[in-house]
Amino acid sequence: MSKTKLEYIWLDGYKPTQSLRSKTKIVRNFDGTLDGCPGWSFDGSSTEQADGHSSDCLLQPVALFPDPARKNAFLVMCEVLSPDGTPHSSNGRATIEDDDNDFWFGFEQEYFLWNPETDKPLGFPASGYPGPQGPYYCSVGAKNAFGREIVEEHLDLCLDAGINVEGINSEVATGQWEFQIFAKGAKAAGDQVWVARYLLERTAEKYGIAINWHCKPLGATDWNGSGMHANFSNELLRTAGSKDVYDTACQAFAPYVKEHIAVYGADNHLRLTGKHETQSIDRFSYGVSDRGASIRIPIATVENNWKGWLEDRRPNSAADPYKVAARIIKTVKTVPEYATVNGH
Repeated sequence: MSKTKLEYIWLDGYKPTQSLRSKTKIVRNFDGTLDGCPGWSFDGSSTEQADGHSSDCLLQPVALFPDPARKNAFLVMCEVLSPDGTPHSSNGRATIEDDDNDFWFGFEQEYFLWNPETDKPLGFPASGYPGPQGPYYCSVGAKNAFGREIVEEHLDLCLDAGINVEGINSEVATGQWEFQIFAKGAKAAGDQVWVARYLLERTAEKYGIAINWHCKPLGATDWNGSGMHANFSNELLRTAGSKDVYDTACQAFAPYVKEHIAVYGADNHLRLTGKHETQSIDRFSYGVSDRGASIRIPIATVENNWKGWLEDRRPNSAADPYKVAARIIKTVKTVPEYATVNGH
């Protein structure tokens, strides 16, 4: 009789920013499939998802990955359901309307490696600041790159788990890094980002380092904040062949600035200031190759005869990729050309 560790991972109900939770279930003779993962439950009164008089919340497995850091183990991403089997109010994944996986997403996840002892980014002196921004972006060498051993170990774990990481790099600020994940299907993209976040948290634990997902952890300083730029496409954008279609698609976002900002991560006003390659939080703009715009049209899309994707630069590093994707999809579906391409 074989025994397998299944690590059930879910999002709690904390506001305004949800956190990861997980626990291990030992199963016998596991067949290695998602269907073979039994449903489970947890105490929602300890995660801001229920009260003590009716505390059970259900875990519905939705994605399965091998866990390369543990023996005989898998990672099980789960949705949270209420006791009656309906999606819990904290369940952003259930709000995604992409059943045919028409939407593809690439998320650029930035974060800080954080020293709990100094309460500053890795590489910062105990008092004061390191040298100004400039040499840290895509840096090489111990003078400018900090925590590479954590980042490299995390990358290997993600690849071994089957997560589609497309790249990593050190970022503009000291101790700041980024990984990029792409998936065909909004739910799959969200699943992979959350499991990659989980693996990063767990890997950094071994080194006594925390992960700071906050979009502006250094406050009102001249240090860059952290984003989670959302690159997205669907059949309309991938086959448009027309600047007019892209203009119409970008303009469709203008009436919904507040709705997007509402799910693009807490404290985004600290990051979206119009500085440090951002647009102001209360304005909307778009442009070709414009990193100061709300939405950037990549030059590759233009050079490919207006067939490609768009990048929404407003989501921040702590945003829920499920909710970001759900809102982007909802807006794109208001584009008149969308109905034509998708037969609606």
